Amino acid sequence: MPELPEVETVARGLRQAILGRRVLSVTLGKTDFIDDPVALEQQLPGRRIEAVERYGKFILLRLSATAGTNGNPSDDGAKQRPSLLVHLGMTGQMAPSPAEKPHEKHTHVCILLDDGRELRYTDARRFGRIAYLTEVPLAEELTRFGADPLEISKEEFVKRIRGRRARIKALLLDQGVLRGVGNIYADESLWKAKIHPARLGAKLSGEQAGILWRALQEILHKAIMMRGSSISDFLDAEGEPGEYQRRHRAYGREGKGCGRCKTLIRRGMVAGRSSYFCPNCQPAPRGFVTLPLPARAMAVPERAQRPASLSIRRPIKIGPKSWPRR
Repeated sequence: MPELPEVETVARGLRQAILGRRVLSVTLGKTDFIDDPVALEQQLPGRRIEAVERYGKFILLRLSATAGTNGNPSDDGAKQRPSLLVHLGMTGQMAPSPAEKPHEKHTHVCILLDDGRELRYTDARRFGRIAYLTEVPLAEELTRFGADPLEISKEEFVKRIRGRRARIKALLLDQGVLRGVGNIYADESLWKAKIHPARLGAKLSGEQAGILWRALQEILHKAIMMRGSSISDFLDAEGEPGEYQRRHRAYGREGKGCGRCKTLIRRGMVAGRSSYFCPNCQPAPRGFVTLPLPARAMAVPERAQRPASLSIRRPIKIGPKSWPRR
């Protein structure tokens, strides 16, 4: 699922590509992930896209309060400035495309813009969400989310984490505590802070919680700079994959060497999610069950964990002697 860096990357791309454009028409395919398809078709045409923002894992397209070229208010009135709320789910993608370009499979929403392009939403699994909301319903929708991890102060972060007895990984994933953090960046931040994902938030010291706050912000900023992590399906608004997956130090690295101590990264379940950690750098609390390494990881030699500068060179036989490759 796209997390904060991936959604921020898409929002920035859309901001550059479609800001100020006016919607001419809306064409829908499958609509089981749309709150009110009729509202989308009837209320969107004529409105301008005035802002593109990220809110946690959501993209917000802020729309003009009036619809139509004559500036007359729509039925919901000029007092209600509407927005299009978009969640990409597991496999959702949102990007502008030339209207004449054939639709990709699983394209379910096509928003024709006044410059001849279409803003298209594709989603193979349809776990995403699109909702047309005016100001009051939107405000009610967003009140259930916590602070943005890039905006929260160190003091507030420490207070939220240490004030709860839930496991720290669960707290990072709780969108009511922090909005936008998911499995990837929770694991990466905890690895950087040397905190096991199963530790209780209330049992972290103030210093440890402060280190985690700094680690989380640093990793999120770096991931945004590298346009997020493309694990399977993620593409930005220009159809390009992210690159931060090359920097992962814990997530998805079960059986590979820790970047600090070379101990094999292990996996366990926390808050119902696979959690990756270094058992040496991130000591587990008592009673935590570490899952056994899969056979494929146990069969892989340590060459994968060996630094490039220490890699073994196979000899070349030249006559009676063997010389290392250069």
